[in-house]
Amino acid sequence: MKLKDGFELRTICNEKVLIACGLENIDFSHMVAMNESSAYLWEQVAGKDFDADTLADLLCQEYEVDRATALLDANKLMEEWRTCGIATD
Repeated sequence: MKLKDGFELRTICNEKVLIACGLENIDFSHMVAMNESSAYLWEQVAGKDFDADTLADLLCQEYEVDRATALLDANKLMEEWRTCGIATD
């Protein structure tokens, strides 16, 4: 999976949000709110290919979470990013 180009992670009123930038995302009409862990993962994989194992490894390194839970969360997050149109296979 890869994050789509043209999105910037910004902090607005102490909240992390993704903002669409550039002409390729002109029809993207909403902001995506990110919690602390999803923003961390976004920053870590920006510009790289990744999979659920990559995200799970990052979660285990940064947070006190077991591997099975991290992998479940990683798969769920990847599906949410696909659905939002901010990542692609």
